[in-house]
Amino acid sequence: MNRYSAFGLIRGAFDGQKHWQPAWRDPEPRASYDIIVIGGGGHGLATAYYLAKVHGLRNIAVLEKSWIGGGNVGRNTTLVRSNYRLKPLHDFFEFGLKLWEHLSDELNYNVMFSPRGSLILGHSDADMAILAQRGDAMACDGIDAELLSRDKVAKLEPLLDMSRSARFPIDGALMQWRGGTARHDAVAWGYARAADALGVDIIQKCEVTGFVRDGDAVVGVETTRGRIDAGRIGICVAGHSGHVAGMAGLRLPIESQTLQALVTEGVKPMINGVIQSNSLHCYISQSDKGGIVMGGDPDNWPSYARRGQPTIIEGAIANAIALVPALSRLRMLRTWSGVTDMSFDGSPIIGTTPLPNLFLNAGWCYGGFKATPASGWTYAHTLATGKPHPLNAPFTLDRFERGATIDEPGVGPLPNHR
Repeated sequence: MNRYSAFGLIRGAFDGQKHWQPAWRDPEPRASYDIIVIGGGGHGLATAYYLAKVHGLRNIAVLEKSWIGGGNVGRNTTLVRSNYRLKPLHDFFEFGLKLWEHLSDELNYNVMFSPRGSLILGHSDADMAILAQRGDAMACDGIDAELLSRDKVAKLEPLLDMSRSARFPIDGALMQWRGGTARHDAVAWGYARAADALGVDIIQKCEVTGFVRDGDAVVGVETTRGRIDAGRIGICVAGHSGHVAGMAGLRLPIESQTLQALVTEGVKPMINGVIQSNSLHCYISQSDKGGIVMGGDPDNWPSYARRGQPTIIEGAIANAIALVPALSRLRMLRTWSGVTDMSFDGSPIIGTTPLPNLFLNAGWCYGGFKATPASGWTYAHTLATGKPHPLNAPFTLDRFERGATIDEPGVGPLPNHR
């Protein structure tokens, strides 16, 4: 009986799911693979899935030092959008948004994608001019964007403080109607199950401790479960990119910082879409369980600790309450934090490294979760062919040397970190 069928769910209700089998295998690592992906988060699992599905490769391993879903893929705010001004960014994320729209069908797993709309607030004439520029740039490339008046914003989100005496007056907003949220855990599980079904080995509790070299070329990894050889190796470890790349002698133009978020107790629907303010670095949404999810700035100093400072989360709460005063009546259920790669221009790094056979996927700043499908697709292309996909071609590691940074204000690190 299919455990995902209606009869399977009913049976599970009576026997405590004792008949359920693991969603993916727990294999022992082989001596060698064609491709190893270091990191079993959303990006790593998506990469492995597209390597198998799109490129027909089967001798692939994903090495995860802990468990699937235990890293940043389970520690984010689940926002999905493509509303960027710069062409390399909005082209990349728009490709990803189109993948999101059909991802549940693609993986045969409900990732709970909910296109409830992504609203970026403007608090001044200068804000509105910047949002108009962003919307025009998106529209020129066929991406949906609508500049909204104060009255339209008030109708969409009635609980926003729209008074002129508000701490942060709202003059309008830029809306991307196709933006929204997805369930972070379900994305990891869906990609893991689909990749496993195509023959990918997902090896948990297997930490990479070093690289095996043949001259300059990287030909394998040392792990807590022994040496594993590989034809090509992709680093895909979110906030620990600098640490893992450092084992190979690479210094990356990124800083690892803690990024916090919180969720309140569950309440009836009160936030209709995703509310963001680039001026405040604040975002608010409501989960399918009713909790209000909020977040703000990173902690602003390098750290690998997955625990944040109270003053930072207090600032995010203060900004959220200033925008939506009704939030002050709610109780906070829990907070969490992830370790993010803050690249020096706020854009990702996807491509080759100076070392033959070693590839890099890093530097996602605030944009990691929403990039998951596009990142996996393009990184898989790069690992399979040795060449960049057109969408990730601008995001090379050497762009910092060449002065070809992709720096869009309001979406990357704060000014003092550039």
